[in-house]
Amino acid sequence: MNVLSQCWAVLAKDILLDLRGSSRLTAVLFFAMMTLLLFSFGSEPDPESMRRHAAGYLWLALLLSSVLALGESFRSEVEDEALEGLRLLPVDPRALFYGKALSNTLFLLVLATILLPLSLGLYGAEVRGSLTSLIGFIILGTAGLAAPGCLYAAMTSQARGQDVLLPLLLFPLVVPVLIACVKGTGLCLSGDAMGQASSLLSVVATFDLVYWSVCGLLFGKVIDE
Repeated sequence: MNVLSQCWAVLAKDILLDLRGSSRLTAVLFFAMMTLLLFSFGSEPDPESMRRHAAGYLWLALLLSSVLALGESFRSEVEDEALEGLRLLPVDPRALFYGKALSNTLFLLVLATILLPLSLGLYGAEVRGSLTSLIGFIILGTAGLAAPGCLYAAMTSQARGQDVLLPLLLFPLVVPVLIACVKGTGLCLSGDAMGQASSLLSVVATFDLVYWSVCGLLFGKVIDE
């Protein structure tokens, strides 16, 4: 099998596992919903203030939830040495990375699709700007979380204190993507009078290109060690 075929096989395996058991989606979704609810409790009791911060709360909920989703994704690979079995087939490390990264991107996309209308209703916000740009930020933003998240989740999967190490490593790296997505999503919700959303989309796309390229090259070294 070539690298592309192996990548699709890994992606299909992860999707099938998620479809057979929905416990990961249920747990992560419940955590994300509770996070959104807690943010609403901690914000000012002012409808305008809640609408203004709706984009930030949405992406913070996605960021925190991604740690749980990514950690659980590789925890299942470590059990019974499943990851070692994939390496012995052998599966190309690049195919393994891109298959896992795509599956986690799809997982976060499903999560974002559910959380977006919930956050709009909870904070009283609405889409006043470009819906196409909003969809672009959701897709590129989740991809920007998934790629470095997969690399660090694999790195910490067999380490003690994985649940602590993963966010400590991941959060500083995804700050540029998070900031651009929060600002861009906020413009899509409040109205983009100056047309800044397209430039912010370019920023997120550039970081995605760097993350997906570099992390794919480093993944083989990470799982070998």
